[in-house]
Parts: sequence; structure tokens; C-alpha cells
Amino acid sequence: MIQDPTAILVYLISLIGMIYFVREQAWAKKIFDIVPPVIWVYFLPMISTTLGITPEQSELYSWVKINLLPAALVLLLLSADVRAIAKLGPKALGTMLAGTLGIVLGGVISLAIFGAWLPADAWQGMGALSGSWIGGSSNMVAIGTSIGVRNELFGVMIIVDTIVGYGWMGIVIFISAFQSRIDKWNRVTDSPVDALSEHLANSGNTKREPLTYASLIFMVVVGFGVGFISLKAGELLPDLGKVVTSFGWTVILVSIFGLGLSFTPVAKLEKQGASHLGNLFLYILLATIGAKADLRAITEAPVFLAVGVVWIAVHATVLFTVGRYLRAPMFLIATSSQANIGGVVSAPIVASVYQPGMAPVGLLMGVMGNILGLYFGFLTAQLMEWVSRI
Repeated sequence: MIQDPTAILVYLISLIGMIYFVREQAWAKKIFDIVPPVIWVYFLPMISTTLGITPEQSELYSWVKINLLPAALVLLLLSADVRAIAKLGPKALGTMLAGTLGIVLGGVISLAIFGAWLPADAWQGMGALSGSWIGGSSNMVAIGTSIGVRNELFGVMIIVDTIVGYGWMGIVIFISAFQSRIDKWNRVTDSPVDALSEHLANSGNTKREPLTYASLIFMVVVGFGVGFISLKAGELLPDLGKVVTSFGWTVILVSIFGLGLSFTPVAKLEKQGASHLGNLFLYILLATIGAKADLRAITEAPVFLAVGVVWIAVHATVLFTVGRYLRAPMFLIATSSQANIGGVVSAPIVASVYQPGMAPVGLLMGVMGNILGLYFGFLTAQLMEWVSRI
């Protein structure tokens, strides 16, 4: 068993590196299309602990949580082009918010239905999952860490996120064959697709630049500096129940500072890969969460899968209802759904399936989901905590 904190860190980083090395091999691409990297990053450390390679407890784990999560969130939010998102138009913003509302209501309703068959702390795991389903895995890790989801339950939520989330993505892609019929049924009279395409073509925000040593140093300074300030400020603020704890305040403050920096020249760091460094920090944290978990907890997954199905059904109902009211094209409804449930990774894929060349719209909506996820995720967790008392 590895006990030294530095050795554990080296081992976990090596696992992450191995996962991404294998992912780049041609023979493994189909495997990773079915089982994404986030699953491997969580479950391989869990298996390592089960086999006795890594310990369940280490001072490294708390250090990573306290120091790397805030830094990761700052770096990830630098890419939040709020001004470009605002130009998506009322139909795009309306459907995106409807999808988010559907996740909030779906979580509360599904917990109310299945609460009697779930563990007492189910609201915490579902609160973390709501973060993932409003923007992606970074929100899931942030909210789950903030509200203290037990490590085993976190793993179950990852299973639900993957099986139900990717299952829904498959359904959304299947529906693309019928989008013209649905648009006619929804009485769509105009489409913002052409205007969006023209705006994105002229934005020029996606051009990458070579990474320089100075930029790398600035990324580290910004990430750890803003993260440390937020951590200390969060310790001064009072806990608001079981959801917004002192570390919860840290996450909220980090998101505010990160969004603020996205309006400044610091945002240019994203062109040189700030989000890649943020994702590395995030995956190291995810690996430490997996290393603390017990593999036997997977037996809780079946009932949570049923919860996930009902949850997505409510989300879809709300989204399609609002989309019909707004007379939004199916392209926006589908992209909004995936921008919530899949985030920046899969929303561009769904967008391009419905409208070739419109992947940037999916990316922008995914970034919007990433922004909304922290705040609405905390809201959902709080609502579900209240429901759990009933």
C-alpha cells in the first residue's frame, strides 16, 4: 500500500495520464465513446483502494479538495464569454433556462417519489448530480464537495450520470430525424440559426495560441491566488444550513471572481489552454474522491437509475412545453437539453447533428450551463434537503 502523500499524488496523476494516453489510441476510441474518461478517473482509484494499493484516508485528499478545486473553477470560468451568450437571443436563452428549470423540478419531484426507497443522504448525491445536469462534471464535483457527499454515493451518481445522461443523449440524437415535423407542430415561424451562425463566424474567440512560459505562470498565479482569497473569505462567512457551508461560500465566491475575470484581459489565458490546466486539477480531485470510496456501494445504483429516468422525463416535459410556447426550433430545444445534461463536451455534438456547422452554438450554451450549474445546483440541493425532511 502506498502511504506517502507525494507517492499517492504521483500514482493518481499517472493513472490520469495513462487513461488519456489509452484514449488517444485508435483501438480505444469506441470504448471511450461508451465509457467516458470521467468514469475511469473515478473508478480506477476506487479499485486501487479496494485492492490495497492506495489508502482510504490521506492528508493529500483534503489538501487537494481545499486547494485544487477553487483553482480549477477559476481557470474553467475564464472561458465564459457572457457577452457572446447574451447575443444568442431570447429563444436560445429561454429554452436553456427552461431546461435548467426542468432539472431543478425533476430532482425535487423524483426525490419526493422515490424518497422512501433511498438512503437518508440521497439528497446530497442528487444535489451533486443536479450540478452535472446543469452544465457538466465540474459543477458536480464542486457542489458534491461543498455539501459533503459521501464518496461511495458520489460514485453511484457518476454511474447514473453516465447511463441515464448518455442514454438521453442517444434519444435526443434519434429525434433529430424528425426535427422538421416537430418544428411544424410547434408552429416555428422564424429561426435564429442563420443569425447565430453569422455572429459566431465573426466573433473570432475560438482561435488558439501557443502556450508560453509566462502564460503558464499567470494561469497558476490566477488559479491559486483567486482560489486562496476565496477560501479565506469563505471561512469568514456563516454557514447557511447544510448546503451553503463555508466551503460552499468559497465555491460561490470563486465562481463570481472567475466570471468577473472573464470580462478582463485575463480571459485571454483561455486561448493558451487555461481550461486544460483547470480540468487537470479537477480530475486530480475526482481521482482522490474515488480513492476514498468503497466499491460495494455500487449496489445502491439500480434505484437511483430509476430516479434518473423520472428526473430526465420531467426535464424533457418542461423543456418541450416551454419550447412549444416560445415556438423555438427543435435545434435549440435539443441543444439546450444537452447543454444542461452534457455540458460543453456533448452539447456541440448534438448541435452539429441537428444543424451542421453550428457546434459553436452548442459550445456557448454549454458554457452558459456551466455558469448556471453552480447556482442552480445549490438551489436544487437546498430544495431537496427540505423535501428529505418530509
